[in-house]
Amino acid sequence: QVTLVESGGGLVQPGASLTLSCTASGLNFGSYAMAWFRQAPGSKREFVAGLSSSGLYTYYADSLKGRLITSRDNAKNTMYLQMNNLGPGDTAVYYCAADGDNTSPGSNSELFDYWGQGTQVTVAS
Repeated sequence: QVTLVESGGGLVQPGASLTLSCTASGLNFGSYAMAWFRQAPGSKREFVAGLSSSGLYTYYADSLKGRLITSRDNAKNTMYLQMNNLGPGDTAVYYCAADGDNTSPGSNSELFDYWGQGTQVTVAS
């Protein structure tokens, strides 16, 4: 059984930083392209960042580039998302997703085979 578990969400003030983690089990993690998506209330799920299976290549949504750093540790079956200078617009549920058919992630959520349950990030003063 494949599981993806996100952690690290919470309530933070504007301008703060936060690092999310996603730990996978039940799959050959190093063979999967991985990505982060988020979904705010009343909005569609959107691509945030992604990593090639090796971790050598990273991809970011244009609107978020410069504030995010994503990485992975294949030995620990874990992916990370560091978010800096958070604002209220970053409030959303953040999901990690795994794609076993491609070595590099796309931004289309339909490409991904497995999803975590999500972790809530709330940015408010």
